[in-house]
Amino acid sequence: MTRRADFRFFERLRVRWVEVDLQKIVFNGHYLMYFDTAVAGWWRALALPYHETMAALDGDFFVRKASLEYSASARYDDLVDVGVRTARIGNSSKVLACAVFRGDQLLVEGELVYVFADPATQKSQPVPQQLRDALHAFDTGQAMVDVRVGAWDALGREAGAIRKKVFVEEQGIPAELEWDAADAVALHAVAYNRFGLALATGRLLEHEPGLSKIGRMAVVPALRGSRIGRQVLDALMQAARERGDRQVLLHAQTSAAGFYRRAGFEPQGAEFEEAGIPHLAMVKAL
Repeated sequence: MTRRADFRFFERLRVRWVEVDLQKIVFNGHYLMYFDTAVAGWWRALALPYHETMAALDGDFFVRKASLEYSASARYDDLVDVGVRTARIGNSSKVLACAVFRGDQLLVEGELVYVFADPATQKSQPVPQQLRDALHAFDTGQAMVDVRVGAWDALGREAGAIRKKVFVEEQGIPAELEWDAADAVALHAVAYNRFGLALATGRLLEHEPGLSKIGRMAVVPALRGSRIGRQVLDALMQAARERGDRQVLLHAQTSAAGFYRRAGFEPQGAEFEEAGIPHLAMVKAL
């Protein structure tokens, strides 16, 4: 029998009113939507933004078969955990095992069978070895992200591309405010996935003796909420410790203050505007 312990990854969902039928339980078809929602989270846990990954592999996955087996029902407002794992990989196919749990109780389980194929012709082709290796690494508990710390000359191309995408294009910060002379003297961190794709960045500056300043923290949209930003933040704080700093300071966008609080930062002073965006100064002792 399928158990929670069979899964490493879970996506937590709350049953919405619109998903309940006249029997006051989740309509059976919605469990496939739960599976698909969890699969999207599973790709994030792999640190593989789906569309960019498929483009790099010159293919895409197409559903061949979906099966469900019902044991019990979820009800309105239940919190359910949807597990996803790789069941097996064939020559051109991938099978994901999925299951919905309420606590430890199994509600629904099933399989999603995908075929890897040319996106234009939908003709099947072998699942690339690089992807097989990434799935194996995740299933065996290996790290999915490598955070590299170094100078702008080494990391600037990838760090700059992420910052342009997030700050200039997404948030509308003028380019002349984003780029400054501090990049040349700062210590930068960039997180890469197993395909070598840069996903997140940040930088560390000496603010004053014993006090570092972390800034330019950015994560590509598809991977937000996957803890990759925290790995970059931790790498920068470790670098500050290693050079003997006693405290780190950052100017957090107010909307991201919760992220930094969870990392142990505390607000210092009143909210202020920077580049037209509300910010809070936050500090943490090392």
